[in-house]
Amino acid sequence: MPYSLVIFDLDGTLADSFPWFKRNLNAVAKRYRFRTVAEEDIEMLRHASTRDILDYLEVRWWKVPLIARHMRKLKTEHAASIPLFDGVETMLRTLAASGMRLALVSSDTEANAREKLGPSAALFSDFDCSASIFGKAQKFRRVVRRAGVDPRKVIAIGDETRDIEAARLAGIGCGAVTWGYAARQALIDRKPNLIFERMEEIAGALVEDRS
Repeated sequence: MPYSLVIFDLDGTLADSFPWFKRNLNAVAKRYRFRTVAEEDIEMLRHASTRDILDYLEVRWWKVPLIARHMRKLKTEHAASIPLFDGVETMLRTLAASGMRLALVSSDTEANAREKLGPSAALFSDFDCSASIFGKAQKFRRVVRRAGVDPRKVIAIGDETRDIEAARLAGIGCGAVTWGYAARQALIDRKPNLIFERMEEIAGALVEDRS
């Protein structure tokens, strides 16, 4: 069944925020008293699940909302240093021109997301942003419900293993991009419906399905 609604993640999928994240992580770790990360630890963490990462960093679960709020504030201050990946605008315009609806789900604020997307923000029919105590699957369900679309015609595209897991919990398709936070093999091991190695492959695969 061809997809009619595409739900995108922002960081690591559309926005190249991983370099910024690496530069700022240890300062946040010292502020909130969790384990700092050495350069040689990064590749190992890119293969781990979200729960395993938090366990390795020794982050107490009650601190997660505080850390997320602080990271959103930092990203607002440093927005100009976090670019979109090359080809994002063209890819989004191609999907929208084919008749697909676009939505964005992110733990960042909607204001930050719209600023980062620039003119491309107008292509999105729905934003579900900021942290949620119910997790990303609940956000996906809300977007699908508001769109009134058959879940079988919805795909969520992200760069982390938790994006795949949340999409499955929500009963929708999942696509994974290999240029973001999680390692390519970690994504492949979780068997998403689609794997994208280059930005242009997203429109190529989804628009072809509709023809």
